[in-house]
Amino acid sequence: MAKKQSGAADIRHYDVVLAPHITEKSTMVSEHNAVVFRVAKDASKPEIKAAVEALFNVTVTGVNTIVQKGKTKRWKGAPYQRSDFKKAVVTLADGQSIDVTTGI
Repeated sequence: MAKKQSGAADIRHYDVVLAPHITEKSTMVSEHNAVVFRVAKDASKPEIKAAVEALFNVTVTGVNTIVQKGKTKRWKGAPYQRSDFKKAVVTLADGQSIDVTTGI
């Protein structure tokens, strides 16, 4: 099996990085050259790194992941469970940035 070119965006890259995760904490961490994304639950750190580098044309120096468990909420007295999701804090090389307000 031939190895794919690392710079080209693959269909799987769009399935790995789902959306930017915009909160107060993620904007605070963006001052330290990091961006927070919601990612697929089955995505590994090397997959996340490859996807961000291919989609946004940046150099990634580190990836930290968190699985956030869904909260138990109530609606009309009936309890329900929000879905679990995975977040990735992607640290970029110095001098590089990603504008999450624009689309890919």
